[in-house]
Amino acid sequence: SPSTLRRAGNEEFRRGQYGPAAALYTRALELLETAGEAAAEERSVLLANRAACHLKDGACSLCVADCSSALDLVPFGIKPLLRRAAAYESLERYQLAYVDYKTVLQVDCSIQAAHDGVNRMTKALLEKDGVNWRQKLPPIPTVPISAQTRWSVPSAGGPGANTPPATAQPEEPGQTAAGTERARTLREEGNELVKKGNHKKAVEKYSESLKLNQECATYTNRALCYLTLKQYKEAVQDCTEALRLDPKNVKALYRRAQALKELKDYKSSIADIKSLLKTEPKNTAALRLLQELNRA
Repeated sequence: SPSTLRRAGNEEFRRGQYGPAAALYTRALELLETAGEAAAEERSVLLANRAACHLKDGACSLCVADCSSALDLVPFGIKPLLRRAAAYESLERYQLAYVDYKTVLQVDCSIQAAHDGVNRMTKALLEKDGVNWRQKLPPIPTVPISAQTRWSVPSAGGPGANTPPATAQPEEPGQTAAGTERARTLREEGNELVKKGNHKKAVEKYSESLKLNQECATYTNRALCYLTLKQYKEAVQDCTEALRLDPKNVKALYRRAQALKELKDYKSSIADIKSLLKTEPKNTAALRLLQELNRA
């Protein structure tokens, strides 16, 4: 049944198996194809979940397409809006990302990920288009009161899939003050384990922390562990997530370059080092790695 397939997809997603998760969501969508309006909400959830898989795998155009389809079925869903904004941001379509982040804040002004996104896009657009950047924005839709109240009440049946955070699964909680504090504690416990050389256990702590609060530093710390454990693909994924949150993060760029070098993707590795050197032109570790890459 579609709900069984969705649960199986959620399970694969939690294990980091984004391709198999997307395939399960696709099968569920195929079963619901003939259901029409009756299954609009369930189809919207499945599309938003599949979009999360695409986002994790860096397939941003596919993520945008699925989020747009989800929003056609159920307008002003928070998760598809946040995921589409993140995908637009990765594609450097900052105006469209800004509009989606602002729309999320109309639905629920307490979502920190949207506030952070607006701040990042404002900075990027100011750099790109100058002081008159607002005049070039597409129109921001007005969210009706009915949509605002709909998302403020958790649904019993699981289509609470339209609540934050952007890349989490339907069953996972949004960010709360207590959750954020717990996430910080878990990250610090992970840091202590790294100092003791227990990278495997540190990964577990960082993973728990990220379920509660997606922070750039937690992603880059877990990436460092993955590098030490020779899990290079996972390190690349974590650095990509960190760069989605902070596009110029030096640690994320350097660690992704290291992981890409080990995966023999020298071209992408060099591109990351060059991006890093724009921010820190005298970074000796980066300059040394660039020399190694040029010899590779």
